[in-house]
Amino acid sequence: MGTHVIKMPDIGEGIAQVELVEWFVKVGDVIAEDQVVADVMTDKATVEIPSPVSGKVMALGGQPGEVMAVGSELIRIEVEGSGNHVEAPQAKPAEAQPAPAAAPAPSQPEQRAVPAAPANPPVATPSAAAIVPRQANEKPLASPAVRKRALDAGIELRYVHGSGPAGRILHEDLDGFMSKPQTQAGQAPSGYAKRTDSEQVAVIGLRRKIAQRMQDAKRRVAHFSYVEEIDVTALEALRQQLNLKHGDSRGKLTLLPFLVRAMVVALRDFPQINATYDDEAQVITRHGAVHVGIATQGDNGLMVPVLRHAEAGSLWSNASEITRLAHAARNNKASRDELSGSTITLTSLGALGGIVSTPVVNTPEVAIVGVNRMVERPVVVDGQIVVRKMMNLSSSFDHRVVDGMDAALFIQAVRGLLEQPACLFVE
Repeated sequence: MGTHVIKMPDIGEGIAQVELVEWFVKVGDVIAEDQVVADVMTDKATVEIPSPVSGKVMALGGQPGEVMAVGSELIRIEVEGSGNHVEAPQAKPAEAQPAPAAAPAPSQPEQRAVPAAPANPPVATPSAAAIVPRQANEKPLASPAVRKRALDAGIELRYVHGSGPAGRILHEDLDGFMSKPQTQAGQAPSGYAKRTDSEQVAVIGLRRKIAQRMQDAKRRVAHFSYVEEIDVTALEALRQQLNLKHGDSRGKLTLLPFLVRAMVVALRDFPQINATYDDEAQVITRHGAVHVGIATQGDNGLMVPVLRHAEAGSLWSNASEITRLAHAARNNKASRDELSGSTITLTSLGALGGIVSTPVVNTPEVAIVGVNRMVERPVVVDGQIVVRKMMNLSSSFDHRVVDGMDAALFIQAVRGLLEQPACLFVE
């Protein structure tokens, strides 16, 4: 038998270290060739690491959340044959010289070793058998102080095992019972019961990257937000009509491809908003292509896959690509290229969008457009009160690059296009 060592691979793009996110194997597991053993994360994406060999896992090179250098040992596997790793020979230690005989100690009375008491004596917890309750009419033995404490904690004493004389329930028995999960049978369902439980969640993987990016964006970007309301009654009527006519053959349209189209058209007159800012080099790059980041919430956190060349896509092609990217992001299947290179971001919480939000600029971009919830409400049109479908756009900009007037004019241009949706398609 030999040993095969898998080292942290060079993922490219000059990345010198990555974060170990999750192990899919443990020591002692027998794995097959091409089986994924771990997920690691770069600044842009999660990458699966497969095993090139079959064998038995001998050792793991790190813990989830640990940052590991490219080339460091990731996993050690016992394989048939010689493997790819040979242990370096260990130098033989010098022979120990006999120590000089110590002078005999003065005669002392023989003392017997006494074991040290543990620093934290274990708390007595009820055994599984103690979960069997007493009869409903059987009054458990307990002092008034124990009864009051149990009442305050919402605990039925008939479920608590007593370790005192004649089964008397002591304070220690309550301590042990309350150390069990809150769903333990016998705890009365009370919204006023005291809780002492807590949970620590390690900030690793995608959550760590999100935290770092948000902190960096808030520290470095001079944010300002601008909110405008939009009458989307005509736009909704057009969307529903298109879905009725072409939904079965071309796919259903949401509001997002219309918003993308409005941004694409409006950005023709505001190139300073479709830009990225390198604040270290003090260089603004204005982009002709509109690569729209679509903020997508997944189980592990927020990701921003990129709809590339939105300016060249139709409503349906952009809608199809948005759906594909969102599915890939939610299932952690988006590639590094699909998660990088955006020039402006669109974010929406759908029906949970609220009235107003203050989205954070996705650096190095200089603008993010946020979509709030659509609601029906009365508005005044030509002196008459009518019910219209209204929606707010809450957008944020980098004030170092975008002036307030330009931001307002850009959002007003988007508003005009959405309120008169025919203008979206007039060249």
